[in-house]
Amino acid sequence: MTTETDETNTPAEAAKQPRFSKKKKIIAAAGAVVLLGGGTGGAMMFMGGDKAAAESDHGSADEGGHGEAESGGHGEGGEASFVDVPPMVVNLRTSDGQARFLKLHFLIVPSNADKKAEIEEKMPLIIDRYQPFLRELRPEDLAGSAAVYRIKEELILRAGEIVGTGGVSDVLIQDLIQQ
Repeated sequence: MTTETDETNTPAEAAKQPRFSKKKKIIAAAGAVVLLGGGTGGAMMFMGGDKAAAESDHGSADEGGHGEAESGGHGEGGEASFVDVPPMVVNLRTSDGQARFLKLHFLIVPSNADKKAEIEEKMPLIIDRYQPFLRELRPEDLAGSAAVYRIKEELILRAGEIVGTGGVSDVLIQDLIQQ
């Protein structure tokens, strides 16, 4: 019987012994740091952590600087220019009556510098042309990368109806959020 009492620990002795060894604690802490670092990096990339770098590129192009966007081939006049469309929030059409929203922020790339002034001047008309199209979208219409391409094409066509065919060379989507 003495062998049984030697091998078993009393509750007081069990409390004195560490639950995990130092080596296991260090490994667990290192794993947690790696997971947190990876999760933070992924979240930053997903949430737009490089937004400051993107804004600095757009800022230099808007100020008439010679940024990378100039060499991208947009604009016939050699000057990269963008027209910022204010963010729009619209209701999406749903069959179940559930409230769904789309937040969209994008830039219009005019075909030349003359068209930039015209687009800025006619922005209320362009937004008015966009609203009915965006309100008719359904959540299913926004699924996949092909949906973004179709939306860009529609936005280019609708702006072109206002400023003339060929007046808009591209639409650059900054944010497309569906809730």
